Amino acid sequence: MPYQWLEMRITEESDRRRKEADTLERLPRVMDEVHHAIAGCVEAYAAAFGKESIELSYFLRKLRITLREQKEGKWEKSGKIEITTIPKPPSIHIDRNGDVFDIAVGLLSEDKIYYKDGEKFLSEEELTRRILDRALFPKLGAET
Repeated sequence: MPYQWLEMRITEESDRRRKEADTLERLPRVMDEVHHAIAGCVEAYAAAFGKESIELSYFLRKLRITLREQKEGKWEKSGKIEITTIPKPPSIHIDRNGDVFDIAVGLLSEDKIYYKDGEKFLSEEELTRRILDRALFPKLGAET
């Protein structure tokens, strides 16, 4: 007869494994959601500074944002952001001009996704700001 503590721990571990598998299964959807959020920001930026100032590509579950500035009449690359997923621990990986960081992802009830930076849960607005702000507006400094 198994001990009560062991049965509880087996149940906890089974739940953890199921939740992890569900999260991994939904990582492609995470990228779709991030792409949708970032696309709106890219459209607004392009409307303000010209369509040549920013480009968004989404291929094989990888987002790439290319930034350009106009110098002497030519559009020159001024930065890039690449966003991918990492399966363990489930997160999105951001490389912003060599500044690399990860934001954890997980599932809430009703199949909703959460984003977490350290101990802080992020709204979609906070997520997009965390990813884009320093790259889009480097001369303004980081927003707090």
